[in-house]
Amino acid sequence: MNKILVLHGSDSARIALGPVLERENFSPIWATDVETGLHRAVTLHPQLIILDVPIAGISVIELCSQLRDSMIQTPRIVLSSTSDEVERVLLLEMGADDCIPKPFHARELVARIRAVLRRTAPHGGTTIRFGDVEIEPARRVITRGGKEVKLTPCEYNLLLYFVHNRDKPLTRDTILNSVWGYESYPNTRTVDSHVVRLRSKFEPDPSTPKYFLTIHGVGYRFLTEEPISPSN
Repeated sequence: MNKILVLHGSDSARIALGPVLERENFSPIWATDVETGLHRAVTLHPQLIILDVPIAGISVIELCSQLRDSMIQTPRIVLSSTSDEVERVLLLEMGADDCIPKPFHARELVARIRAVLRRTAPHGGTTIRFGDVEIEPARRVITRGGKEVKLTPCEYNLLLYFVHNRDKPLTRDTILNSVWGYESYPNTRTVDSHVVRLRSKFEPDPSTPKYFLTIHGVGYRFLTEEPISPSN
């Protein structure tokens, strides 16, 4: 049963969301303040976080910033009372896996939850290796040269997408649809900025990439000189 942490600012959210989540066999965990939410995200290991904003005393941008700074990589969905496109793109840039404007239908919320869980589900219990990088999908842990590398949820999802599509030409639109989700559609600069971050963390020389290659006029290709090595 997937555990879903709901960080919310009003009892009405619990009343509205609780029956929906339980009916779909999710196990909801509730938090009404940021400190409790961060603690439960770390200690209870939910598979998804739902941010039902606004929450008293903190904006949704500040909330996402705190989650990002805490290096909590749990996938998250923001339920927002605004439909402003700029804010929506900013939230996706800051690590949100999806943004759903309120009001919404319960069926749509459940579909979005399942879509995010599918995109972010661990790929078995194997360790994936390329170069001096090791990825443990079951633990969402990545090391380089034996030292852990911290990634935002979007950076992590993008890295896994590249790894599982080795040596394939990938357009920016394809990457957006697959990593951020078909309904998200931030602009293509989102992909470029995230590739820059991955290069800075995994390339021996980010100014001369050997793994995350640009295909001019197309998008990107992830390439390794040696085959990616999965092991149990």
